Amino acid sequence: MKKSITLALVIAMLSGLMTACGAKEGALNYTAPADNADNSGRQSVQMIAPEAEYSDSADMAGSSYAEPPYQEEYHGVVESGFMNTLQNPLSTFSADVDTASYANVRRMIQNGEYVNPDAVRLEEMINYFNYDYPEPSDGAPFSVTTEMYDCPWNSENQLFLVGLQAEKLDLSSRPPMNLVFLIDVSGSMYSSDKLPLAQQAVNMLAEQLSADDRISIVTYSGKEEVVLEGASGNDYETISKAVNNLVAGGATAGERGIVMAYEIAQKYFIEGGNNRVLLATDGDLNVGLSSEEELKQLITEKRETGVNLSVLGFGTGNLKDDRLEALADNGNGNYSYIDSLLEAQKVLVREMGGTLFTVAKDVKFQTEFNPEMVESYRLIGYENRTLNAEDFNDDSVDAGEIGAGHTVTALYELVLTDKAKLATSNIELKYQPSEDTPIESELMTISMRYKAPDDDTSQLREYPIKATDCRTSQMGKNLAFASAVTEFGMLVGQRSYAGTSSYEQIVDLCGKTDVQDSYRAEFMELAKLAKSQGVIN
Repeated sequence: MKKSITLALVIAMLSGLMTACGAKEGALNYTAPADNADNSGRQSVQMIAPEAEYSDSADMAGSSYAEPPYQEEYHGVVESGFMNTLQNPLSTFSADVDTASYANVRRMIQNGEYVNPDAVRLEEMINYFNYDYPEPSDGAPFSVTTEMYDCPWNSENQLFLVGLQAEKLDLSSRPPMNLVFLIDVSGSMYSSDKLPLAQQAVNMLAEQLSADDRISIVTYSGKEEVVLEGASGNDYETISKAVNNLVAGGATAGERGIVMAYEIAQKYFIEGGNNRVLLATDGDLNVGLSSEEELKQLITEKRETGVNLSVLGFGTGNLKDDRLEALADNGNGNYSYIDSLLEAQKVLVREMGGTLFTVAKDVKFQTEFNPEMVESYRLIGYENRTLNAEDFNDDSVDAGEIGAGHTVTALYELVLTDKAKLATSNIELKYQPSEDTPIESELMTISMRYKAPDDDTSQLREYPIKATDCRTSQMGKNLAFASAVTEFGMLVGQRSYAGTSSYEQIVDLCGKTDVQDSYRAEFMELAKLAKSQGVIN
């Protein structure tokens, strides 16, 4: 019988309470049930006083532990500026459905930590949330929605939204899965927000599996080890026992673990199924290949096997966000940051289709702006997803994947020409030309290339956009909420184009949408907390 996660939620709440009361990080110690213990899924909690110095190479089992100094690593973010349309008419970038940045920034704010501006990737903040876009209906794996209205933080400009809704997956008839959980059990994973949380997250996903699925577990620390190989997905007892008995200790030989995980995935490869490695780690690799470029090359080679890689980041203090993002991006997967059981449930249970099942791969956008209508433009976010114009038609250039049920949102801040402003004013003038050719009246053309999951040749779709078609009489609900998240991200990320962004404006924008779920409600609480901490004004 499959297990309840109720006690696990209590444990997580207890951990949060301890932190709030001044308990040191890592004070909640997870103890797995012994081999002869009742396998009811219950887990004991043991309080320890961390006193020993951190050692990544020491055997941590049964020892006290102290977190290492802050050693988190991020890609530097160089904010995109305005591009002159005459000189740069094309904007080309890869789709992105990673959500790690928002969850990671949330962790920093909730813990009262300094928010590293490089941890803020605006596109991931926006795409953490779902939007109300129509279902695809024209044979494409996604629908396309556009909207434009006055930019909230700069009233002189317009804010343009393009949104995608991927086709949803009926999980009752989903393809079988061949999953290899690659779990980091090195010494750096010892604290309660790392391996213990990863164990509970894997158990959550294991509860969703069926007899048609094949599950393997590979661990790595000072050495790699196959803990479970090719188990049936409905054998929850065996899977859970293998997961719960994992103990952190040793160095971090991630390269050898990755190679072994791919070997196991290929051994149990399911034709027409979902073959995927799920890496759970803080990214702190220190044995073998460990640099970002070396890991990218390794994963780029491995993705040719037809096995995808998704990454689950854990922990604080030594999170190697840059490496984890690069691994997922080059492994045809996505990158999520797990800071709580609720986030694990969101990523691995509620949004399992989007996390694990790809409906379109190598998805690229290319927007050509009409200089008669758009004077200049600025793509918001996607700084590390931009492509060269010629990459758009080159099927050998890797791009992002979109999972089942995912929504993808991209925003442009536009400076319109006088002609475009006149066209969107809804004022009839006697002495102005009233007829334009179709091309002259277009604001832009959005082109998209994508490949079917098992295809290597891309398909092209083009969407000419007229200003009069996308300009709304009032700000729509999707654009309003995306704007609120953007303002929040620009403020916490200390962006130079934040303009008049403020907490009051975020609240006002959220008030324009009546689509409220628990994640959006939490966002409002997070903004309120950031305001009280002086993180945003």
